[in-house]
Amino acid sequence: MEKERFSLLQLDPGEIYFEDFSAIFIPPDTTPKTYDNKKQDGRLKMCSKSLVFDPKDISKPIIKILFKDCVVIEQWKGTAKFLNSNNNVLSVSCKEYVELLEKNIIAPYQFKGPVNFLFLLNYASIANCLPQICQLHRASSLPAAEQADMIAAIVHSRQSRDFFDPRWMDLYEKIVLESQADKVSPLVVNPGRLVLTTSKIYFQPYNKMGEYPTKINLNSIKQIVKRRFLLRQIGLEIYSKENSPNPHVYFSFRNQALRDEFYDNMLNQQQLKLDEMRQDVVTLQWQNGIISNFEYLLYVNSLGDRTFNDLTQYPVFPWVISNYSDDKLDLTDPSNYRDLSKPVGALNEIRLNRLLDRYQEMTVNKFLYGSHYSTPGFVLYYLARLYPHYVLCLQSGRFDHPDRMFNSVADAYKNCLNNMADFKELIPQFYDVSEEGKFLVNNMGINFGYRHNNTKVGDVELPPWALNSPKHFIKTLRDALENDIVSKNLHNWIDLIFGYKQKGEEAIKSNNRAIDLDAISDLNERHALEVQIMEFGQIPKQVFKVPHPQRKNVLMVLTEPSQIPKIDTDLNDIWKRAEGLDLVTNFNTHKHTVSNLFISEDGSKITSVGHDSKLKVFSLSQNKQIRSANVGRMALSSCIQLPNANVLIIGSWDNEIYLYDMDYGKVSDKIVAHQDAVTCLCLDMKTNVVISGSTDCTVKIWNGLNNNKFIHCLKNQLEHNSAINCLSLNSNNNNLAVGTEDGDLYIWETINFTLYKKYNHSTSITALSYSPDGLKLAIGTSDKVFKIIDVDTGLSVFNKTLNSDVTALKWSDHLLLLGCGDGILSIWDIFEVKLIFEIAAHSGAIKTVDIPTAKDLIVTGGQDRSIKVWKPKVIN
Repeated sequence: MEKERFSLLQLDPGEIYFEDFSAIFIPPDTTPKTYDNKKQDGRLKMCSKSLVFDPKDISKPIIKILFKDCVVIEQWKGTAKFLNSNNNVLSVSCKEYVELLEKNIIAPYQFKGPVNFLFLLNYASIANCLPQICQLHRASSLPAAEQADMIAAIVHSRQSRDFFDPRWMDLYEKIVLESQADKVSPLVVNPGRLVLTTSKIYFQPYNKMGEYPTKINLNSIKQIVKRRFLLRQIGLEIYSKENSPNPHVYFSFRNQALRDEFYDNMLNQQQLKLDEMRQDVVTLQWQNGIISNFEYLLYVNSLGDRTFNDLTQYPVFPWVISNYSDDKLDLTDPSNYRDLSKPVGALNEIRLNRLLDRYQEMTVNKFLYGSHYSTPGFVLYYLARLYPHYVLCLQSGRFDHPDRMFNSVADAYKNCLNNMADFKELIPQFYDVSEEGKFLVNNMGINFGYRHNNTKVGDVELPPWALNSPKHFIKTLRDALENDIVSKNLHNWIDLIFGYKQKGEEAIKSNNRAIDLDAISDLNERHALEVQIMEFGQIPKQVFKVPHPQRKNVLMVLTEPSQIPKIDTDLNDIWKRAEGLDLVTNFNTHKHTVSNLFISEDGSKITSVGHDSKLKVFSLSQNKQIRSANVGRMALSSCIQLPNANVLIIGSWDNEIYLYDMDYGKVSDKIVAHQDAVTCLCLDMKTNVVISGSTDCTVKIWNGLNNNKFIHCLKNQLEHNSAINCLSLNSNNNNLAVGTEDGDLYIWETINFTLYKKYNHSTSITALSYSPDGLKLAIGTSDKVFKIIDVDTGLSVFNKTLNSDVTALKWSDHLLLLGCGDGILSIWDIFEVKLIFEIAAHSGAIKTVDIPTAKDLIVTGGQDRSIKVWKPKVIN
């Protein structure tokens, strides 16, 4: 027996297929003599808006009869000897019907009629099925919203009577939860019963369509994502391993409570081991070049509820290249790229001005662009050659006019720049090298018709530089997407589509105002809303509320992971091979907390200060203390060394800053710096300007030093609202970060000491450290939070809650050292955004950490009065 050709895509978008019956179709002109030759064995499908007959003979067309076109549906009252007076015959009189897949060829549907059909039911009783068919016929005459409600009631009733067959389960498997749900795929919604067990998920469609039932092993699932479906929080998307039978499925539930209950119960199952994909980690990995622009855009699309399973929320990608006419394309020339800081509708200034004029003339429900950058129609415009059956489904059995199809890349881009109603962006397939541009080629030989110039629609015409090769075209676009020119501007496009410029005042400033269906509050008009979504699309869920950080200026990230550039290979080698830390030595000569220390650039000496008022120096080569001195009368908080001079600058709780001359072993100068304790110091290495912070809520800037003396004294004073806990200068010494007791983070420009940015954390900021490139700040807080923010935007690109408060930070190249209040030392590779390892280093809080230039040692000082030197334990 041939496999049936019937597909849910042959129904209207979202139409429900209920059940089918074994039947014999009797064509209208059948006579007793021709009955045996003309009758067609097959299956009669009862659907929510139509009857569909799928003949067993695949050369015969499938017949689809819409209920709205039916005049009479009844039990046949006639007689015919060749039917042996059988009264189990369904009579359907219609004004019009549809034939499709004649000779099994994908082609536009043929619309015929009027006619009267007879279907002899082989096994089902017409008395049982006719009432349901007539009910659906009556529904077709109702207004669209009422029809949708009536069909939904029928679906719910049938789902309630459908029971899961436990014989599908393994011997020791137990049912955890059952729920009504729909399996969602492009243009198709298939109702059924979703069952969670202790080891699997089963989806049992009550019409037994397709794989029956769908089975998903919990131990194969790597990610579960809550989704918005038709503007309602009722979707759940499940990603499994690529070799799984069902690597990607999407379900929608009747309401959010049922969805959330199913989601929560899944998370409680022991066999479920999800991959951790934290947003801040992925963003930071993208910034560092670990993942490509292509991968990151797919991820951001997913965060914005864009999915390949829903054409109304299909992933959206930007036009990147603007040159589709030259014979050669120079990817290093910025003029060949589109301006990613503007939406498509604003790329052409002349068209934009016309759109703005039209906008000003509107009175209510004003919009700048009449359609979105992504709609189901736009997606299938690009994919018509690959998925012609989707196009026929969406467009009621018709292909688009040949001249309006996606015939030329250059023409499509030109239209997006100039047409007053065309603002579409691209789809991922334009950059997916694994697909090799299959959607650009009419491999199925579909007859899409002839254009105005009598040219038959065939493959998509490519730009000259593509060398008439779809594979080369896609590879070039992908290389352009990963190019540094795009990398340093891509965040601007993300702001428009997924970020803070998506809506509100920033959208208006950016000329980014489209129809926003999210703003429609009357969800009683559900059918009208869904129609609008199908026609106009919908904006993604807003992912970022502040400006998205820019990508680092890294080398081009190519399409193969193996081609990603290796940065700082020596560092990666020594720490990637490390399996832990070995304690090299331990100094215990301080009598109180070690508050601050640093290790010399050559890694030979450690200098420290403590709450015992002691300055100490230790030699690592001799493994002993080589100097100890009393400085001041109270606890010492901080210590830095002048460059090119053997002089230390020391901050004290007695409000003073001391200059200590190491050559002469004495204090060479001091000043009363603050009205309260000096808590932290930093130094502008270029100018020898000293910066101090204090519990008196001020930061003071002291002019340059000369002959081991303070000169010109106070240069500037910066006021804050609470005590200063920590300071950090960026690598260029042009920005100063200040962390305060009340959680305020101030970023000052050091040229004239004006406030550049101010951000707030809920509790005290206890430690700060700039990234080597000066674009990010590592922040530690008293409420156990460690995070990394983008300095320009304040966006948290990494955030983690620890077991204790963060008391010390040091960022060196791609290593970030964290000391915590519980004595735990954590070492992170911030390039790959992963914890290398952590150890219990001290019996009390770690107050200070440092690492030499060679990165072969780590030094820690703690509340337990000890200084410890560690080295990586490397596997040979």
